[in-house]
Amino acid sequence: MKLVSFYRFTLLLVFAATVVSAGAATRADILRGAYGPYRANNDLLFYHLDIRVDPEQKFLQGKNTIRFRMLKDGRRIQLDLHPALRIDKILFGGVRLSYKRDSGAVFVDFPQTLKAGREYTIDFYYSGHPVETGRFGAITFRKDPAGHPWINTACEETGASVWWPNKDQWRDEVEGMEISVSIPNGLVDVSNGKFVGKTDLGDGYTRWDWMVHYPINNYDVSLNIGNYVHFSDRLGNLPLDFYVLPEDKPKAEKQFTQAKGMLQIFGHYFGDYPFPEDGYKLIEVPYSGMEHQTAVTYGNQFTNGYLGRDWAGSGISLRFDFIIIHESAHEWFGNSITAADRSDMWIHEGFATYMESLYVESRWGRADALKYLDGLKPKVKNLEPIISARGVNSTPPIDQYFKGALFLNTLRSVVDDDPRWWALLHGFYQHFKYQNIMTEDVVQYFNQQTGMNLTPVFDQYLRHAALPVLELKLDSGSVRYRWQADDPAFAMPVLVGSKEHWQKIQPTTAWQTMQTPLSKDKFEVATDLFYVKVVWMP
Repeated sequence: MKLVSFYRFTLLLVFAATVVSAGAATRADILRGAYGPYRANNDLLFYHLDIRVDPEQKFLQGKNTIRFRMLKDGRRIQLDLHPALRIDKILFGGVRLSYKRDSGAVFVDFPQTLKAGREYTIDFYYSGHPVETGRFGAITFRKDPAGHPWINTACEETGASVWWPNKDQWRDEVEGMEISVSIPNGLVDVSNGKFVGKTDLGDGYTRWDWMVHYPINNYDVSLNIGNYVHFSDRLGNLPLDFYVLPEDKPKAEKQFTQAKGMLQIFGHYFGDYPFPEDGYKLIEVPYSGMEHQTAVTYGNQFTNGYLGRDWAGSGISLRFDFIIIHESAHEWFGNSITAADRSDMWIHEGFATYMESLYVESRWGRADALKYLDGLKPKVKNLEPIISARGVNSTPPIDQYFKGALFLNTLRSVVDDDPRWWALLHGFYQHFKYQNIMTEDVVQYFNQQTGMNLTPVFDQYLRHAALPVLELKLDSGSVRYRWQADDPAFAMPVLVGSKEHWQKIQPTTAWQTMQTPLSKDKFEVATDLFYVKVVWMP
């Protein structure tokens, strides 16, 4: 699962130290974000999260059995648990382990040296009242409209350790996971993976068991507890399971039909749905939605657009359900391919947003896809680089969504060969699926496969705030042109002239001249194909 070299790890620590020295990150940020020695000395293999949920008391109690392989000899590992939750005990076999808590970090100490190459297992017992925090609450204890308990998790922003103990980073994923959730009789838990079965515990509680057969990111792990009813469909051999409140089932049966076509379209571009053994699920929740692996959560009011709004401002986004399409796109980018550091989250959000346009293109054609992408431009701020500081649990700006998608559309135009572009996208996904990667891995792949040096193009769009500016000067019968860009090596081709007769030019940061019969008001730049700023110089 890990592609990060020692060199890159060292760079992350340098980035982290730089940010801390600038006063931009707290100690808690560093403890969460830096892949320090007590994280890097072990490789996660398997979790079994076994918890009991008391809806009325808003209380959790349980354990996480953690199996890992040591990569270096050592006597300490680093895990995470929110300070609001109590550590009841940590057992290593029959031995009770000592530990140190620092902010959200938990440093676990062993009585003897753990040897590199060997596998070990600990049982981490915990309990408490988790805090509700962040955009979607991280974990919420609510009631549905009929008064039944409705408990959900959505903790990408705040971290999974807000409600369960784990190695709360993206870089290291378990290879599989078991999730056991004990809840009062009459309620349903829907979590990630394949449903294994339920067991009446004889004390008013029932345990629901789920098995995840693929690598899973910790923030993807999900509880959805409520008065759910279930209906299903199939896409070939792939089970499609839907869980909604009883009163919403008629609306869901109509709206959720979009899922099958979406899965087929994304499968065409990138390859089959990544988690066939675990199936695909859509689950109703009281917030807008989240990409939990094989358990996509949905709260888009059973209507097209985003909460009924024309999301992209072009009319096209009202043709489909934004949450079904966008959050499910993350099954490919975000869940199957995962950024190794939060700083590179554009790999999740830029690709998922671009996949919205691919869905539009597949359904309604290229012209509408370009119209959809153009509708995203007003959302871009261009105030910060898309890639944020590494190793400090930093959150990139919202430009990662929209500018990320517009950059990928630009890259398609740079490649300028659609059959080659489709092969690149498919090959890229297939090469990195079930892996954790950084932007450097993306750039290296596209450079190798195209035979082009695309590094300055990636750098300008992702590592600098401003768009590249195509500066133009009109002379008699000719136009002078050059790029104004932060990256001095930036030299991206672009189409100019007129829509009927585009001409490809190869600007650099030095002035060049082209002949043209077009006047200034007739001379165009293909800004629907290339996300650039155009300035006429005096």
